[in-house]
Amino acid sequence: MNIIKPISMGAFASLLVACGGTSKIASLPIETLEGKNIPTQVENPSKDELKTWPHRDLLTTGYPGISLAEAYKALKGRKAQTVIVGVVDSGVDINHEDLKSIIWTNPKEIPNNGIDDDKNGYVDDVHGWNFLGEINQDNLEYVRILKKGDTSDPDYKRAEEKYDKEFKDANEKIELYSQIKERITQSDALIQKHLGKKEYTEEDLDKIDASSLQLLGAVRGMKYLLSNGVSVKETLEELSEGIKHYEDRLKYGLNKEFNPRKVLNDNPDDITDKIYGNNNVIGPTAEGALHGTHVAGIIAAVRHNNIGIDGVADHVRIMPVRTVPDGDEYDKDVALALRYAIDNGAKVINTSFGKEFSPHKEWVYDALKYAAEKDVLIVNAAGNDTKNVDVQLTFPDDNINGKEFTDTMITIGALNYEYNENLVASFSNYGKNNVDLFSPGVQIYATVPENKYKFLDGTSMAAPEVAGVAALIRAYFPKLKAREVKQILMESGLTPTVKEVLVGGRGEEGEAKRMLFSELSKSGKIVNAYNAIILAAQRSK
Repeated sequence: MNIIKPISMGAFASLLVACGGTSKIASLPIETLEGKNIPTQVENPSKDELKTWPHRDLLTTGYPGISLAEAYKALKGRKAQTVIVGVVDSGVDINHEDLKSIIWTNPKEIPNNGIDDDKNGYVDDVHGWNFLGEINQDNLEYVRILKKGDTSDPDYKRAEEKYDKEFKDANEKIELYSQIKERITQSDALIQKHLGKKEYTEEDLDKIDASSLQLLGAVRGMKYLLSNGVSVKETLEELSEGIKHYEDRLKYGLNKEFNPRKVLNDNPDDITDKIYGNNNVIGPTAEGALHGTHVAGIIAAVRHNNIGIDGVADHVRIMPVRTVPDGDEYDKDVALALRYAIDNGAKVINTSFGKEFSPHKEWVYDALKYAAEKDVLIVNAAGNDTKNVDVQLTFPDDNINGKEFTDTMITIGALNYEYNENLVASFSNYGKNNVDLFSPGVQIYATVPENKYKFLDGTSMAAPEVAGVAALIRAYFPKLKAREVKQILMESGLTPTVKEVLVGGRGEEGEAKRMLFSELSKSGKIVNAYNAIILAAQRSK
C-alpha cells in the first residue's frame, strides 16, 4: 500500500522554484488529472473555508479552483507590465479600501476642471465613464419591445410570451418566498420560546420532545436548515432579498409605464449620438454598484495587503465603465462602453451581463470586431438561465447564424465548489459551441460597496476569475496576442475526471439532467492559472 501522500506536479514545480531551481517556466510540465488522487473535501465547509476556494489547487485541496498560488510561484522573479482591465458593469466603488489603489486614472484628463482635456468627448472622465447617468433601474429588453407596439417586429410575439411568463413568475415567487419567510419566523420564535434562549444548535433540537404537531414541524424545519450549514438569520435575509428582487422586477423591469431613459436626453436607437451620461463611475447609489464592485474585486483586489481579499491578478488597473442597470442593458450603451474601454487602453474587458433579446445586436458585433482589431480580449459571462445557449441564444455573443466572427471573445460557465456530480453550478448556462470554458462561480467572496465583502453566485463571478487569469498572462507575457491568450486559456484548462455531471436547476428551479461535462463547452475544461502560465511561457518564446 502506498502510504506516501502524492505530490501534484504543480506542487513539485513550486518546490523547485522555492529551492532556487534554474528551470524556466516553459520547461515545467503541464498538469493533468488522469490517474491522480484528488483529496476528499470536508462535508459542509464553513464560510471561512469557502472564502478562498476559487484560488485553490484541485490536486492538493480537492476544490476545483484555478491553482493561483501555484501560478504565482511559477512566475516568481519574472517582471510584469501593468494591464488595464475594463469592467463594463453596474458601476464600481472606486473608493473601496481594497480597490482604490488599483483604479485606472486617465493620464490625459485633468480632474474636475469641466474641460474635455483629452478631446474624446467625455468631460472629466478621470476614472472611466458612466453611460447611465443617474439611472439605477430600467426595463427588461422584451418590455421595451412591447412598449414600442410594433407587432411586425419579428421578436414581438416572443417578447409578449416572455413578458406573460415572467410577470406571472414574479408574483408567484413573491407569494412563495413570503410564505416561507413567515413560516420560518414563526417556527424560530416557537423554538426560542420552548428552549428559553435565542441561539440554538442541532443538538438542542434533538433534545426537544415535541408536545404538539406545530412544535414538531418547527423542529423539523429548523433541523433541515441547520444541517445544511445555514443559519435562520441568513435564510431570512436571503428570502427578503428574493422578495425585494421580484418586487423591483414588477415595479421597474416589467413595468410598461416606467421610462427612466428620458433623464439621459438620449435616443437609444441612434448610435451616432455618443456623448451622454457622466463621469460618476460609482453611480447614483453605492448599492447599485454592488455587482460591478464584486466583479472588480475578483479580478484585481489588492493582493497581500492584509485587507479583505486577494484578487486574481496583480499589475492591473481597473477601468470602470458603467453600462448595466438593474434591468437590461441597452445595446447602444454596451457598444459604446466597449469602444470607450478599447480606445482608452484596456487589453482585457469583462462583460458579466446578458439578455435574451438584442434589437441592435449589430452595433455590439461591430464593437466586438473592433476589439479584435485592437487586440483586446473580451471575457463574457454565459448567463444564469440553466439553458443550452447553442439552442437558446443569449447576448452578447460572438457568432452570427452559428458562425463565430471573432476569435477574441471567450464565454464562461460557472463551477460549483463540489468536485462530484454537482461540479457545474445549478444555474449555469452551457453550450458545446457557445460556451468556451468553466470557472468558479458559486460562493465567491469579494468586494462590495462601502468597504464590505460578500458571497455571490453567478456566471458573473466566473467570468472575472478568467479575466483575472487573462490579465495575469497579458501582464507577464505581453507579446502574446488576445487571440493567443484565449487559445491558451482553453487549451491549458483541466479536463475533470468527473465525467458525468448534473446540469440545470434543482428543486423549484426544475429537474436537473445528467450530461457529459465534455459536452457543456467547446474546450470541455475548467480554467487553470498554473497551466495557463506554463503554456503562455511556451507560446511566447
